[in-house]
This record gives sequence, C-alpha cells and structure tokens, in this order.
Amino acid sequence: MMIELPNTTTSKVAKKLISSRRTHGVVALSRVLTLVVITREGFAENAIEAANLASREHPCRIIVVVRGSAQGENRLDVQIRVGGDAGASEVIVMRTHGPDMEADEALISALLLPDAPIVAWWPHGVPVDPAATALGKIAHRRITDSGETKDPTAALFSRVATYRAGDTDLAWTRLTLWRAQLASIIDLVGTEGLTSITVKGSENSPSTTLLAAWLTMCLDVPVTIAADKSTAGLSSVRLSREGGDVELSRPSGPVAHLYLPGSAPQRISLPRRSVAECLAEEMRRLDADDVFGEVITRGLALTNLRSIRSSDR
Repeated sequence: MMIELPNTTTSKVAKKLISSRRTHGVVALSRVLTLVVITREGFAENAIEAANLASREHPCRIIVVVRGSAQGENRLDVQIRVGGDAGASEVIVMRTHGPDMEADEALISALLLPDAPIVAWWPHGVPVDPAATALGKIAHRRITDSGETKDPTAALFSRVATYRAGDTDLAWTRLTLWRAQLASIIDLVGTEGLTSITVKGSENSPSTTLLAAWLTMCLDVPVTIAADKSTAGLSSVRLSREGGDVELSRPSGPVAHLYLPGSAPQRISLPRRSVAECLAEEMRRLDADDVFGEVITRGLALTNLRSIRSSDR
C-alpha cells in the first residue's frame, strides 16, 4: 500500500506512520536499523528494489531521499510504502524540491528509529567525503558504489584522502567470493615460487583495481592489471609461478574455471553478485571493515595503474 503526502513536513509524516501502524498493523519494534538511501530522480526505484530485497535479511526502516530540482519553491513530497510495496520493511520516499531542501539530519531526524544504528547508502554518485556529509556524520556505516559513477577510478582514488572507519564501497563487496576463492587457492599451492600476478578485467572497473591492490598488499609481488574490453568487471586472476601458472578464470556466466598445473580444469561456482546481495552483506556488520580500510589507505598507493595493458590472451 502507498500513502501519498504531497507538500508535507517530517512531523506530519511521523504522525502518519504512527496512525498507519495502528490501522494496518505495521510494527517497528522488529526493525534492527534505519537505512537511509540518498539518490536522485530517475534512479530511486532501482535503489528501493535493492533495499527491499536486502531488508528481507535485515528488517529495517528505509528512508529514501530523492533530490529533485533546486529551482522553485521549497517543497517536500513524501510517499509511505507498507505491506506488499515495501518488502519486509516500511519505505519512506522523500522527494525534495527547492534550494533549501537539503538531505540533512533535520530532514529525517523525526523518522529515525530510536536507539537503532543508521546506515547511509549512496547508490549513484560518490560524495567527495561521505563521512563529512550531513547524513554521513550521523551514520554508523557509509556505503558508496564507485562503479556507478562517471569516472569509477577517480571516484575510488578520491577515497584515499577521505576514508574514515565505517566507510565501504560495493566495488569491494563484489569481490567477496573472488577473495575467498583466491585465499583457498593460495593456501593450496602456497606462495613459494610466486613471481607475479596478472589481474584481468575492465580498466574502468574499481573492483579490478581493488583486487589488484589487495593482492599487492598481501603477497608483496608485482601485480599487473590486464585490460579486458570484453567484460565490464573482473574476468581472471593468474598466479605466475616457477612450478607452473595457476589461473582462476570467469569470462562470463556464473561458473569459473580453475587451472592448476598437471590437473584438469575445475569448475567453481562464482556468480556475479547483485546490488541487493552486496547491500545485504554490508548491512550484516556495523563495525568498521578494517581490511577495506587498509586496502584503500595503503594498498591503492602500491598499485601502479600505469601497468594497465591490453590482455595478451
């Protein structure tokens, strides 16, 4: 069910939430956090869909701030979604209009769940310093997605100077399955005789860059990024070893192939992760992601992007 509140105020919205609970039996006590989504017109529905799917694992109140035109009179239009239109949560869509309607604490404070953590998510566009924004200051976790920007590499490297504990990026979350598989492979074959690593993927993919930075930081060997124009993300990792190369390759589809010296190729499940899956993973933890922080602040500095070359395979 959708409740429309045009040209309203946050206090009226808060009162309407209380009355809708009484009328429709919506309970807020089971909500474990408040998810605040900061987006713009034209992208809101995709973000809401992903947030709704993630809320099935983490019941929460979802507040979506959609920035409209900065021209004209100040106005706030709100839509409350409950029941079948809100997944496992209640969704409050706030569309702001006018020069003074900023996405700040004053706009949403009356709608925050009491004594519940706040997670802020920017699904499209990365603030220069998420922790310094009005909503970032009150959030326990700040989730960005550098892959959804005009210049993903620049957006990623801008985080080096502004990273704060509690920040994360979905470009990193998309690597969870890759990192788990690579850790298992390295445990299996060891690092003795490892001379270099080649990470193959789109040169505009921040996930490719982050994986190269992580491997450089952890293994202290030369890592080269090989540009692959046939994919939008990561396609393979090759470990060059004196005893024979090891390669994990996923050119397309949900199945990767592991090539070990002297062995037949192995099929490994390595599906591409949806935004909802990545968001749900980040909502599982409210403490700082120390590994991501170390990769951003130390690993990226070790990654020489001038080593990007076209793939020879």
